[in-house]
Amino acid sequence: MAIHGYIGAGIIVVAEILMLRRVQPIATFFTAIAWWGYILLVDAIVYRISKKSLIVSRPLEFLLMVLLSIGMWLVFEFYNLFIRSWHYINLPAQLWMRLLGYGFAFSTITPALLETAELISCFGWVRRLSQWRPRDFTSWLTPLFFIGVVSLILPFIFPSNYMSPLVWLGFIFLLEPINYRFKRGSLLRDWEKGDGRRLVSLLLAGFWCGILWEFWNYWAYTKWVYTVPYLPQIKIFEMPILGYFGFPAFTVECFLMYSTLRLIIKSPRYPQPLNILR
Repeated sequence: MAIHGYIGAGIIVVAEILMLRRVQPIATFFTAIAWWGYILLVDAIVYRISKKSLIVSRPLEFLLMVLLSIGMWLVFEFYNLFIRSWHYINLPAQLWMRLLGYGFAFSTITPALLETAELISCFGWVRRLSQWRPRDFTSWLTPLFFIGVVSLILPFIFPSNYMSPLVWLGFIFLLEPINYRFKRGSLLRDWEKGDGRRLVSLLLAGFWCGILWEFWNYWAYTKWVYTVPYLPQIKIFEMPILGYFGFPAFTVECFLMYSTLRLIIKSPRYPQPLNILR
């Protein structure tokens, strides 16, 4: 395994120990630190399996993804002003430290999800699971786009945490038709070819990362707390159980948002495409 994988594993172990002892500032920034260790570890495993990875093969794109991840999550923070689905506790008193923590944490979201999806896509059983019957989705594009527009507008008109599912699905409906049109980063185009590997990998990555997010958040000193209205009394860690179904959708959203941003900034195609980012 590449050296950055061992570094990542070490970061996770040391951060866990120091967090449980409530050593500052590790306890405050624990979740983000653990995720950075995880990203390094998973990338090294991907490289070991496929001889290519995001950090090793595309370091500049990885840095761009880190920056875009912050902006992408701020979109959801903006929606949270209206849907009030989560809030943070035990934040640092100093504004500069809070802002640093936000950026440090938000920068891990997209890399963690897409690195995990890349790892899952390397396994042979995913290829077998993802051999689907080809079909034509052309007639779906316009209806999906308008469903996305309506879904993303309604939370502003009727602000309520009951609107949160629209936020976690709306960008999928909005952006998939755009990516389809430009023939890049489109899950429906994959399906048209009978290849569901990216979609299956993203959905499974969402479930796994959701469990890790909530596990690490549960033990953290600085953490988020949910106000999800659906079965709020039945929780796994801090998350009401139905909320876990939002993580796969969120992962697909992040992939589509990032793919759309790659179109906008005209990110080049690489001679050795990854399974998820081609």
